[in-house]
Amino acid sequence: MTKGLVNRILPFSSVDGPGNRTAIFLQGCNFNCSYCHNPETISLCCNCGACVLECHYNALTTENSKVIWNKRLCKSCDKCLQVCKRNSSPKAIYMTVDEVISEVNKFRVFISGITVSGGECTLQAEFLVELFREAKKLGLTCFIDTNGSIPLWKNKALIDIMDMAMVDLKSYNPLEHKGLTGMDNNVIIENIKHLSKLNKLYEVRTVIVPEVLDNEYNVDMTSKLIASLNPDIRYKIIKYRPIGVRTYMIKSYTPSDKVMSNLRSLAVKNGCRNITLI
Repeated sequence: MTKGLVNRILPFSSVDGPGNRTAIFLQGCNFNCSYCHNPETISLCCNCGACVLECHYNALTTENSKVIWNKRLCKSCDKCLQVCKRNSSPKAIYMTVDEVISEVNKFRVFISGITVSGGECTLQAEFLVELFREAKKLGLTCFIDTNGSIPLWKNKALIDIMDMAMVDLKSYNPLEHKGLTGMDNNVIIENIKHLSKLNKLYEVRTVIVPEVLDNEYNVDMTSKLIASLNPDIRYKIIKYRPIGVRTYMIKSYTPSDKVMSNLRSLAVKNGCRNITLI
């Protein structure tokens, strides 16, 4: 039975696709972006036990050299995440598709679909396919939130079963992208093109990170790409915010509303018709 390593399940979200959705965050990512807003989803727990020593509520113990999390005792203080030096979480648990669907069913009457994020959810593609198959039986739409680094055109089963993808294009410049993530952006751009042809691209996102990325170039080129494919694909331009970020890794600040407005105007000039600033 296929299991997914789940970081957390957010019952209700209005920012992870259309309508009210349940967001499922999977553990593990092949990027290590300096401005990552949930770095605790990047790596797998190595069971070093550092978090056990810091837990004030005895919610973490070590059994057979493995860290065990007791959800009932946990107070969600996140001290364990703060002391972890591996960008991981002892609270990530392996769940079967049935177990995840059981959680989703608790909110079924309030949601229109599910969105699976991460980490990088496509690293657990087999789990996604099985989860979406069961979610569709409940009448739910199924979205993925992805960094686009895995060639989706090679996974017909996932492409066929999912409804839409939301893709982060972190930098249009391949060298800048590699410096930020460890790999260039060729696969990401090909995924964007492929998903657009299939009408399965819900949105493309750019994070504006002052003094770190060439933001104007990224918006200019990304908006031209979107407009050339389908100008009605949503383009989300996002302010960098130092919330949850490992600030020792990055020196930046939140861009002004004026900067964001100018970038929006640039995207409009390039032909994008569906732009969201957040």
